[in-house]
Amino acid sequence: MAEFNVDLFVIGGGSGGVRAARIAAGHGARVMLAEEYRMGGTCVIRGCVPKKLLVYASHIHHEIGDAAGFGWTIPSATFDWPTLIANKDKEIARLEAAYTSNVEKSGARIVKTRAAFEDPHTLRLATGEAVRARYVLVATGGAPNHGLAIAGIEHVISSNEVFHLNALPKRIVIQGGGYIALEFACIFAGFGSDVTLIYRGENILRGFDDDVRSHVRAEMEKEGISIITGTTVDKVEKHGKEFTTHLSNGSSIASDQVMFAIGRHPNVANLGLEKAGVAINPNNGGIAVDGFSRTSVPHIYEPDAGRDPRGSRVCRYGVWQAAGRSRPCQYSDRGVFPTRDRYGRTDGGAGARAIQPRRHLQG
Repeated sequence: MAEFNVDLFVIGGGSGGVRAARIAAGHGARVMLAEEYRMGGTCVIRGCVPKKLLVYASHIHHEIGDAAGFGWTIPSATFDWPTLIANKDKEIARLEAAYTSNVEKSGARIVKTRAAFEDPHTLRLATGEAVRARYVLVATGGAPNHGLAIAGIEHVISSNEVFHLNALPKRIVIQGGGYIALEFACIFAGFGSDVTLIYRGENILRGFDDDVRSHVRAEMEKEGISIITGTTVDKVEKHGKEFTTHLSNGSSIASDQVMFAIGRHPNVANLGLEKAGVAINPNNGGIAVDGFSRTSVPHIYEPDAGRDPRGSRVCRYGVWQAAGRSRPCQYSDRGVFPTRDRYGRTDGGAGARAIQPRRHLQG
């Protein structure tokens, strides 16, 4: 029996895992990818893509309202949430099929099951099959973090469940002050829901430019969104189909849904990392990596650790190795995302800093 069954084993069928599997297989590597849920990962299945569909849908009523000024006469319009969700599901299924097809066309094998380490080179599938891999890419991404285990936390939904609600909530409480919380607050407000946003800080969008923070808050409040800062959710009670959210300031709010969007954590539980000798980063609970996305075990890589913007470039280094090719690291001064870090600190952080474009690996 060959020492290794595959050259590269990828855990996770999201954007990072799919790209790595396709590139490695395209260069002749034997590749297996394990995904226990759906191909496409957070972005495609329950993140960017379905969120944008909901954003577009929530804007329609504004366009209908503006139509009269452009000479259009539109009869009274109605909205049906189940129809939107059903059509969203059709589009996500189409994209998932495309992701699956592209990986399979590259020559990589997909196994729809969970995989965990038994030792540094052996992966055990939930089906019972053991696979020996020369290189391993742990591309399991992140998961919503609910924070402290408060009373009634089981009644709270996250950015995962929100895409599968059976009915549009007439009233919703959302805890969080980042862009995910704000996006959903605006989405539900656009559909006519009564939205209350709870955030522990003094203002929303911590870390962004102060002028932007103030402007976004003012515009959201103009749309009827109630924003309560300087407080947190202490307890959630359920009464039939309704909920009561108790806040740290002593007040309470009745609603039809309660959603937390307070952050995400690395999705690394129950992967057998300790059996493989993979070290954990004590700062974020994710996998510790070096400047090339290598873990403490040289043949095991992790492209998403700490959401390092270099992840996409350094992941390629491991993919080239898995394909049995040697390729030097060539950098270019091309930025990928125009993040605030790229252009300097916000005025809240002050301090002059030289503006340096990010360097990314070519090829």
